[in-house]
Amino acid sequence: LTPQGQEMFPKRYELLLDAVMEELLEKEGDAFVGRLFRGAALRMARQVAQQVGDSPHPEERASRLVEALNGLGFRCTLDRDPEGNLRIVRTNCVFRHTALTHSHLLCDVFDRQLTRALLGELDVHLQDSIGRGGVRCTHLIRLA
Repeated sequence: LTPQGQEMFPKRYELLLDAVMEELLEKEGDAFVGRLFRGAALRMARQVAQQVGDSPHPEERASRLVEALNGLGFRCTLDRDPEGNLRIVRTNCVFRHTALTHSHLLCDVFDRQLTRALLGELDVHLQDSIGRGGVRCTHLIRLA
């Protein structure tokens, strides 16, 4: 069977990730694992930073972030709230299983660090989260 054929079969990477996370949490604690997740977010940010660029225009950076996240498998859109602020709305989380079992680490630590690293000094707030039982993840980017 070719490598491409092997990829057709189901994968359960989250089983290994959850087991490793539980071991690390038990042996090293939440602070240590949080540092690992922040580091992983920065590593991922470096991989996609060129796609996002460093435009001085928040809407352009947010739009490019949406494109980059869609390339990773997230289903994202960019829109505006009634006050004119930007919102990034994700309807798929590529880390869904782990986000549901470890929402603090995935949503509050990893996702926050990744988003801030890629958007810079913008005022970004996670309003809703798949990891906390929501049907989407919504990041509000306050422009004023």
